[in-house]
Amino acid sequence: MGSSANGLGGGGVSFWWHQLGGAPRQRPPLPRPPSSSSPALECDVAVVGAGYTGLWTAYYLKRADPSLRVVVLEQAFAGYGASGRNGGWLTNEITGGVEGYRASHGPAAVDAFQLAVDETVAEVVRVAEVEGIDADVHLGGEHTVARGPAQLARLRELHAGMASRAGTDVQWLDADEAFERIGVAGTSAAVWHPHCARIHPAKLVRGLAEAVERLGVEVYEGTRVTEVSPGLARTEVDGVAGDVRARVVVRATEGFTADVRGHRRDWLPMNSSMVATAPLPSAAWDAIGWDGRATLGDAAHVYMYAQRTADDRIALGGRGVPYAYGSRTARTTADGETPARTVEGLRRVLETFFPVLRQLTPDGRAPLEHAWSGVLAVPRDWHASVGIERAADGTALAWAGGYVGTGVTATNLAGRTLRDLVLGERTALTELPWVGHRVRRWEPEPLRWLAVHGLYAAYRAADAAEARGRTRTSPLAVLAGKVAGHH
Repeated sequence: MGSSANGLGGGGVSFWWHQLGGAPRQRPPLPRPPSSSSPALECDVAVVGAGYTGLWTAYYLKRADPSLRVVVLEQAFAGYGASGRNGGWLTNEITGGVEGYRASHGPAAVDAFQLAVDETVAEVVRVAEVEGIDADVHLGGEHTVARGPAQLARLRELHAGMASRAGTDVQWLDADEAFERIGVAGTSAAVWHPHCARIHPAKLVRGLAEAVERLGVEVYEGTRVTEVSPGLARTEVDGVAGDVRARVVVRATEGFTADVRGHRRDWLPMNSSMVATAPLPSAAWDAIGWDGRATLGDAAHVYMYAQRTADDRIALGGRGVPYAYGSRTARTTADGETPARTVEGLRRVLETFFPVLRQLTPDGRAPLEHAWSGVLAVPRDWHASVGIERAADGTALAWAGGYVGTGVTATNLAGRTLRDLVLGERTALTELPWVGHRVRRWEPEPLRWLAVHGLYAAYRAADAAEARGRTRTSPLAVLAGKVAGHH
């Protein structure tokens, strides 16, 4: 394993890929045409992006119609982006919340959406079993903890909102019950629901890529797509341009959407960072608990997310430097490099939540071994979407994404929905309220940079005030949420 500037494990894109031996050997790129006058590669469906969204879409299309020629185009390798770097939460959260959908589509549509996401958790587990993908799946539910009175008030609102719709099956845990399950210091209460599994992200995406190839899908890696339109994906391999023509092009580029010509302001590439401890000794787990291996989140404004891994580490994530000027992604893509200050911030969260970790090292600091970062896509209203645009000549451009970090489950639902949209079928999935959802674009620079950094400065200030004893949510945080469009 290499080392990075923060002194922790680096290389291999993420800890998850490091566990699999580092970045995988790249599949061959799209073949070059013999000459500039040669016809472009032609197929039925060209999927841009070999993350979860693109691979699930290819998987379900070939299952539905094996005669289709489906081609997947990937600039690096399958699972290079968020699909190989995320926190490993296969959960039933609806990106951006449901109040907007309730207002626009009504409560029945919200309930249908929630039940569809619940069923998607089970669907991913089912496919992993059928395809022989050992992704360290453990269906332990999701545990969201509140620490202090302000977080407790927000947790009560979260619980009430979840309890008001079908399929959430949410349970309220008082301080003692919550601490007994996961021993987070300062626990005030927690909510738990069963519709969440811990997974190993890279194992899932690697297995999914192998599964689509077995079905006959062509996966071309090292193939950058510079532009998309109905029926056409313009590519670049080693500086040589080429075209892929398809009846339908599917844009599944998530955090890298800003790199596609004409889409720089559609979705903002938000940076998220993670750390992983060394495997913890049994004495530490005796103190912490976490026997059910639920995923762990909190009710802070700048929230954390964590899992107990299959080899008994804690993998924990949160926001570091949230956004690079001009929607640049290069700083967080090559090898997951993570600034030292971000690592130390996440270490402090670990030590605050689990003080026992300080006792495991001579210097009294949580024993971290790995740190990595990546980008995820944030629409202006923080709501994911799926859709398709059909041109007069019968070709189409479809898309899905904007998951704001909740994509492990949503990508599967998106893939099945895209299958139906591409095939022209009207189904219960194509009637869900995120289908065709449109939102205005992000502001131009420097407003975009100022807005995002100002938002997270306000959230961090609110969290700090609550840590010092503030008992109610800061008005500054409330205003920040309204300005951001995040409800």
